[in-house]
Order: sequence, then structure tokens, then C-alpha cells
Amino acid sequence: MTNKQIVSAAKQVNEERLLGLFLELAKINGPSTKEQLVADYLINALPELGFTLDFDEAYKHFDGEVGNLIAWHEGTDSSIPPLFFSTHMDTVLPTEGLKPVIKDDVIYSDGTTILGADDRAALAAYLEGIRAIIESGAPHGPIEFILTVNEQPGLVGATHMDYSKVKSKAGYIFDSSGDVGQIILKGPYSSRIWMEVEGNAAHIALNAEEGNSAFLIAAKGLLKMNLGTIDEETLANIGIINGGELTSIIPGSVTVAGEVRSFSKDKLELQLKHMEEAMQEVVTNSGGKLTVRIEKKYSGFDIPKDHILSVTVEKAASNINVKPYLTKTLGGADTNVLNDNGLTCITLGNGFQNIHSFRECISVENLINTGRLTAELIEQWYVSHKQK
Repeated sequence: MTNKQIVSAAKQVNEERLLGLFLELAKINGPSTKEQLVADYLINALPELGFTLDFDEAYKHFDGEVGNLIAWHEGTDSSIPPLFFSTHMDTVLPTEGLKPVIKDDVIYSDGTTILGADDRAALAAYLEGIRAIIESGAPHGPIEFILTVNEQPGLVGATHMDYSKVKSKAGYIFDSSGDVGQIILKGPYSSRIWMEVEGNAAHIALNAEEGNSAFLIAAKGLLKMNLGTIDEETLANIGIINGGELTSIIPGSVTVAGEVRSFSKDKLELQLKHMEEAMQEVVTNSGGKLTVRIEKKYSGFDIPKDHILSVTVEKAASNINVKPYLTKTLGGADTNVLNDNGLTCITLGNGFQNIHSFRECISVENLINTGRLTAELIEQWYVSHKQK
């Protein structure tokens, strides 16, 4: 296969068509657990591209509308191991009434909604990428789309996915704010910690002497904790404090909840233990009671630089004149969950900015490059395996 043939599919990406597709998808309202309209769009669009579709029943675990979508394309050469592309169908907030604005080659909403580039940009790019492959006539192996629901609240759809429906073992997830060319090989372990602090409720005027404020106990415990950046591998945060009944009642209980992320599983567990022990010491000394619950969010991943996924994406990026760079992140993505369930995948940057806000945006360049890199990855995956 000549170099000209290698890049032909990426060149086949239609920039105007991809931009229009992204704007169309962004306007489909599909916040977490309410992705049926997005699924309906894909039920029509994907078979036209040669995909067969299968939905699981993950939605039953969280009262959603629809499950994860696993779509399969046979490709032209069954001897090539299948390659998957994954992203999520939901947005963090509704996009109903979205009015996109393009200024200086950057796409925004009009400021009254989010844009939903996280992650409709990837979804649009995947559709255009596979269309470019088909139109170019480039040979390719089987392609699988793993499209999850309810990702934004904590990778919930991927956690409850029926992995028996997935045929491929390796793939990519475009879901990061880095420009196209960003290759995330390492992601964190993450767990939540829930601490229920009990004191003794009492009325401030009638029996204050019997009161033992759970708020004050918890506050002293928090002051004893190391929080924020623990070291270069570990972060810890308290994000929820909830309790109390009336302003006239000394609070008898309070829930304090936080999260720890670390590239090291051992450091994660040590930090969780430190937070529990800091609170327990104060609670014991104050005559209270503490109940602690640890909730695993997801496991970390660490893909070697010489893995075929890593080598393939570096080559593919260079082929489309995008500079690849390897990095790691303490941010979570479906990548964590898929890797924890027997698949192997890498997170790639697609360049959205200011996500989860009305200032969200993505450059037209990053959108187009995501489509071009998708097509090039499919071709380069084929080339890499044929050369073995």
C-alpha cells in the first residue's frame, strides 16, 4: 500500500459535511439518562453506513430511557482484529434550544445553553470518519462503535454495560480537552468516601446542654485532613456537606463526602485511610459516632508506549500532519471503565474547552482533525496488521 493510499481516507473527510453533522447532533437534546432522541438518530444513521446495532439494558440500573449502543461494521477484511471507537451519547446539561455561533473559526453556543461538544464532537467525527473510509474505498478491518449512556454523572452507563455484546478488544475514546494529537496513556484510580458524623441534636433554647453539634465535630475533622494536591500523583477533595434540620436545632448528624484520585492504587487507599482516621479521632474525642463508606468509582489504566494502540495513533497523527504527544491525566473517562472490564483503550484529545458551562466551545480545526484522525486510525490499524 502506498503512502498516498494511506492518507486517502483522511483526505476524503468532508469538512462542511462534518461541521453540519456536529451542529445537527449538538441540537439533539440528550442529557444524562434521557438519550432516547440521540439513540433514535443513530438507529437511522448507522445502518445506512453498514452497521448492525445492539442495545443493552444498562438503563434499568438507573431508570434511564435507553441502554448502551454497540454497533458493528464488518469491514472489508475479516483477518484484521476489530477496532472500536467509543464515546458517550449524553451531555451534562440539556441542549434544548441550542443556537450555535461560529466566531473566528470557533464554535460556541449563544450563551444560554451548553454546546454539547463533550462529546457530540466525537460522535460526529466517528460518523464522518467511517463515511470517509467507505467513500475512499480503503480496505479496513471490522469497526465497532461503543456508545454509552449516562456517562457524565460518573461513567454509569459503562459501569453497567453488558460487555458480552462487545466483540472488539482494543480501541480509542476521543474525550479530552487537549487538542487533537493528545494521547493519554495513563488514567487514575478513583474512589468516593462518605462519612456520616453523629453528635446529639438539641434545641438551642430548651436543652442546649444536651446538644453535641455534628457540624462542629465534622469541621474539626476536616481541619485535620490533608486535602487538595497530596503529591504529583494524588488529589483529594471534600465536595458534599449535608445535614441539619432547623436553624434552632443543634444538628445531630451531618454527611461529609469526598473523592480521592491517584495514579497509584496504594496511594489512593492510604489517602482514604488518612481521611477516615482524621475524622475518627475527632469523633471519638468529641463523644460522637462515625460511619464510613468507601465507594469505588473506577480503576486506573496504564497503556505502554510500545502498545500497538499507542504506536498506531502516533503514526496516524503524523500522517495527517498533527503533532502527537503522550501524556497522562487525573481526569476520568469511560476509558477507565472499559479498561477495567477486559478491553484495552486510550483516551485521545478532541479539543473541546470550558466543558460543563455555557462558555463551552470547540475549534472547527479540532472538530475536523478528529474526523480525519478517526479515518486515519482505521487505515493505519489495517496497515499495521497487514505488515506483521
